[in-house]
Amino acid sequence: MSQAPAATDRPVVFIHTNAKQRLGALVSAHSFRRNARDADSFEVRLLEAEKCPPLLAAEGRSFQRAGHGRVWHMDDLQSFTPLRFAVPDAMGHRGLGLVVDPDVFAVGDVGELFSRDRHGKAILCRARPGHNGAPDYLASSVMLLDCALLPHWRFEETLEELFSGRLDYVELIELRRERRETIGLLEPVWNDFDRLTPETRLLHTTKRRTQPWKTGLPVDFTLRERGFGPIPAVLVRPVLRFWTAHARYRPHPDPGQEAYFFALLAECLDTGAVTRAEVEHGIRERHIRPDALEMAERCRGRFPPPRQPVAA
Repeated sequence: MSQAPAATDRPVVFIHTNAKQRLGALVSAHSFRRNARDADSFEVRLLEAEKCPPLLAAEGRSFQRAGHGRVWHMDDLQSFTPLRFAVPDAMGHRGLGLVVDPDVFAVGDVGELFSRDRHGKAILCRARPGHNGAPDYLASSVMLLDCALLPHWRFEETLEELFSGRLDYVELIELRRERRETIGLLEPVWNDFDRLTPETRLLHTTKRRTQPWKTGLPVDFTLRERGFGPIPAVLVRPVLRFWTAHARYRPHPDPGQEAYFFALLAECLDTGAVTRAEVEHGIRERHIRPDALEMAERCRGRFPPPRQPVAA
């Protein structure tokens, strides 16, 4: 990978992303800093798919997802997801790394997560029983990793297993290869799926079609190709392609979550964490809804101001 190992003894928040989701990642980074009691106690870094040579080299290669053949394309909305497993390499296999999707936004203080007793577990993540039909589904979209306890996570070797057909994408992403005794569970508030309450610590706007910064745009993600009952996946595939060609992103069903994102974006514009030129570029590329700047202005100041830094 092009990202150098993190030369730091502090924990690092890694937000893995690609060009289509970069605005979300920048706003996410701001949210972690603004809601921390001590923002200097950790770092925030982006892991960007377009800066990862092994992922770039995989363009056009085949892989298996839940037993169905797929082709890897870097322009897919979620082409960043394998980067979850690059964190130990990026940390030099030492220290704590928190990896989150680019649509995860801090509402609470991530310092509480870094300071908790991990009871010797290598991975802390949220259980999501029944998701995608898996009774023991583990959500790897937010993971606290003790990188010294993950010597077997070697990113380039993992990619080669994936694209050589020895490893199914679902097996990787659902942590099925990990020994269950090495995994601890986070409370749901640390990966709150499209739910914003006073208890929420990390808000995950996980339903792709209702991501607040994309409302009204044509969808640009690939649906999972799977059968429906007796109908095999090969017959479903043309229907999914037709849907993808005509569907659009919908408004988020919770106006409060939309307002939270755009209030954060307004703060980013004020501080320079995101520039107006970056937003305008994203609009031209159709990665961001055309009224994003207007929405930021409308939602400015809707939420409590950032925490005050810890006194020296």
